[in-house]
Amino acid sequence: MSQHADPAPSNAHENTDPQAVPTKAPAPRSRARMLELVFPKDTNYHGTAFGGFLLSLMDKAASVAAVRHAGGAVVTARMDGVDFRMPLRVGDAVALDARVVKVGRTSMTIQVDVYREHMASGEQELATTGTFVFVAVYENGKPRPVPALPDIGNDEAWGSAAGRP
Repeated sequence: MSQHADPAPSNAHENTDPQAVPTKAPAPRSRARMLELVFPKDTNYHGTAFGGFLLSLMDKAASVAAVRHAGGAVVTARMDGVDFRMPLRVGDAVALDARVVKVGRTSMTIQVDVYREHMASGEQELATTGTFVFVAVYENGKPRPVPALPDIGNDEAWGSAAGRP
């Protein structure tokens, strides 16, 4: 007669350690972060990142923050005041931080900060900033209302104490 181990209890997959890091958590609302690398294909003949490459990344990060806040489809309505403060070069890590800073009835203003990151040290320098406006839309493309901004404390808790990516 062979011996078999008792089957594991049905809740054996649950972590009961109160110190354990949760494996699932909701994404922060009204905020998004991305990390990219600059490759040769992303640069101009000066060896610096194309402005269009950065604008594309900024629009993508802003759209994620807008979709998270609106809870559905959004469209880019406008890009305002993009300031290129320092060049980004091949091999640079590009850390983007997008957050909803203002909400209208159907629109959201998203601030995007782009940092050049030295990956070995983690040191970051602000390289580019910009403001984007998105409109939440129904499936038929008509504007739809968006919720008010959440309390600042909710999203500030996500990330570093300095509020950077």
